Amino acid sequence: MNLFSSIRPVALLATLPAMLAFSACGDDDKDPAPQQGRVLLVHAAAASPSQVTAFVNDTQVGQLNYGQNSAYLNVNAGSPEFRINNGTQEITKKKLDIAANQNYSVFAYSPTATIGSADLISFADDLTAPATGQAKIRLVHLATGAPSPVRLSVPALVGTAPSDITPDVAFGTASAFISVNAGTAPTLTVTTTGTPRTTLLTVGDGSGSGTGTKTLEAGKIYTVLVRGIANPGAAAAQQPKASIIANN
Repeated sequence: MNLFSSIRPVALLATLPAMLAFSACGDDDKDPAPQQGRVLLVHAAAASPSQVTAFVNDTQVGQLNYGQNSAYLNVNAGSPEFRINNGTQEITKKKLDIAANQNYSVFAYSPTATIGSADLISFADDLTAPATGQAKIRLVHLATGAPSPVRLSVPALVGTAPSDITPDVAFGTASAFISVNAGTAPTLTVTTTGTPRTTLLTVGDGSGSGTGTKTLEAGKIYTVLVRGIANPGAAAAQQPKASIIANN
């Protein structure tokens, strides 16, 4: 019998624990998949109404025309840098906090009516499903120079104040999502909070058309976005408008 053939299995068995240990160490060294949140991007910068390109940590994630929004994008948790370009020209950039397994809407908006004015602002999105037979809706106010605060309301009977869906929403802020009954809603309006109450905008599709009568589907979640520039000299497309974004 060959001596080497008789000891080879023993030698292999002796080295097996070390091989397994090395393999286990190799698995431990692999980087785990990064934790992520989800972000919906919206171009609401009325003073920079050209098509923009969005980047996250220098990676291009999409292009948006004024008034458009993206679908939800997966973004690594932490403080990624969001950047908005007009062609090769940087319009604005900002690091925003993104928590793992959370949802956000990030808006490019214009803090002032100065041509080219742009900044980024984010709001957490509570996408918890509404109760059976209900929808959820909120108001975001990003219309530069428009009255502030405002409320999302439905018209009331003659001689009475509008019925408010949201509390006061100041420029640059958002309400929480409010549960409402699903179905064909009365005309949704954005109203001022002074005395007397006045209708600032009727909620349409963002193009200036639409009556504001909307069917709110059961289980759906919506954002009413007020955007534009309240200046008579602004182009028609940049005048204040209220549009609906579907968050799910």
